[in-house]
Amino acid sequence: MQNEIKHTWFYNQSPKVVWEYLTKPELIEQWLGKTEFEPIVGHKFLIMGKQGSEIHCEVLEVKQFTRLSYSWQKNSLTDNKPFNSKVVWTLVPKGNGTELHLVHDGFITLKDITEHNNGWTLLGTRLIELLKIKT
Repeated sequence: MQNEIKHTWFYNQSPKVVWEYLTKPELIEQWLGKTEFEPIVGHKFLIMGKQGSEIHCEVLEVKQFTRLSYSWQKNSLTDNKPFNSKVVWTLVPKGNGTELHLVHDGFITLKDITEHNNGWTLLGTRLIELLKIKT
């Protein structure tokens, strides 16, 4: 079984603008969920998902406008036990915009990877719509 999710999106905004939507709590809340995120390695935070889920996270890496990663702990849909995974965002300048890569790995069950893949697909679309409004 594949244990990672990969997505790539293109935005017409600069890496700086896309970065803000990955790192500013008031902007994160618009597409992902309520959080007290801070882009500081070691910072622990919660994401309260739009559908009531609670995700426990810790910032692992911050390279401003380029790369962000954090741990992601959520209960499994299979047995309701917590599992740990990792989310990595990579921003690549492309022409007049930004290519955003997501890798989310560490899944144990097919049900969890499928549900998270569907979620990231929806959230990526939501972020595209928000950034379209910004231009």
